[in-house]
Amino acid sequence: MRLWVRAVTWGTGAVLASAIAFALVATDAARVSAQAQAPPPDPADIEEGQSIYMSRADCKTCHGWAADGRKMDTQMPDAPSLRTTRLGRAGILYAIRCGRPGRGMPAFDRLAYQDAARCNNTTKADLAKNNLALTDPATTLQPREIEMVADFLFAKVIGKGPLDYAKCLEYVGEDEKETCDELK
Repeated sequence: MRLWVRAVTWGTGAVLASAIAFALVATDAARVSAQAQAPPPDPADIEEGQSIYMSRADCKTCHGWAADGRKMDTQMPDAPSLRTTRLGRAGILYAIRCGRPGRGMPAFDRLAYQDAARCNNTTKADLAKNNLALTDPATTLQPREIEMVADFLFAKVIGKGPLDYAKCLEYVGEDEKETCDELK
């Protein structure tokens, strides 16, 4: 009898584990499918995201005007090249929203670490307890503005490789083509 109960219990556990694994795979496949079917960002949003990156949020000061990690100000922290990042959209949005405490990347969401749910259930008290400083941003951004910066990065920067003259012209536009002369 005991052997039969163990076999039934083990069998039930295996079926349950298989069902959970199937559900996780199906959920992940649905998420990937939904991402693949997402409409492309509006060109106006990409342009606005670039404007926010270049001026309002002042991302270029640390990440460089071409987002290649060549900072504009030697007083600012070193920032990685966004052209070679392996972060996906969720990772980029999280980094912009919540920053990188202790590493110089500011949090652009004004409620980051005040509303614990926004940044991995972490609060300012948690940061202080772990001796992690949070750099003040040039400005805070609304959630839609953070999305537009991500739209810009994925449309014109992430995965595009190093700049050459043609990519530079596409990036800055004809009005600023002298910026690209060093790449000829």
